[in-house]
Amino acid sequence: MQSNILDIILLIPAILVAFTFHEYAHAFMADRLGDKTPRFQGRLTLNPISHIDPIGALLILFTGFGWAKPVQTNPTAYKHYYKDDLKVSLAGPIANLLVALAASLLVAVIVRVIPLITGSSDVLFLIMTNNLAYILFRIVLNIISLNVTLFVLNLIPIPSFDGFHVLRDLFPKVFYKLPTAIYTYSLLIFIILAAPIFGGTSILGFIVGYPSALIFSLLRIIMGI
Repeated sequence: MQSNILDIILLIPAILVAFTFHEYAHAFMADRLGDKTPRFQGRLTLNPISHIDPIGALLILFTGFGWAKPVQTNPTAYKHYYKDDLKVSLAGPIANLLVALAASLLVAVIVRVIPLITGSSDVLFLIMTNNLAYILFRIVLNIISLNVTLFVLNLIPIPSFDGFHVLRDLFPKVFYKLPTAIYTYSLLIFIILAAPIFGGTSILGFIVGYPSALIFSLLRIIMGI
């Protein structure tokens, strides 16, 4: 029980970082491309309060799936409608990947500096046996893991996800032919994909899990752990 509570607490900083940078990136890119809607709505900030949805944050803590406050944009303000909207859609997932990479580089520096300071080559042992170091290490790993997961998840072409907007911007003629029902029932589609059916694992879990694990493994090479 105490372990579960600790896991939840150590996940909170990762949620704040991942969701904040994701939504800020959308807002920043839209603002740069001429859409001032996010600026007027106070979304052009790295203050988590402006981006975190309480219900979405609680759900990701206890179910593994959640959401932040989506950044509202006005694509008609862009000079190049589809090209610029594509940039805004990709900004969020790319921000998550960059945060994961930056956190991995931080771990790599720590892993290389600790032996120089302590004279010990067993860095992981030193971290695991020091309460503060262990907590900080877990927080950074959670930041890496969650940002990688959000990077992959948001690129899935499900209505209301960034990946759907990306495909719509790349193939607008095809998406104009889609029935409006696909947008109306976007939440239902997500619930069906997220429902645990394969031994407790959902379709979405399979789609997100394997690419995320692969990316995390590559980042571990950078981390040196």
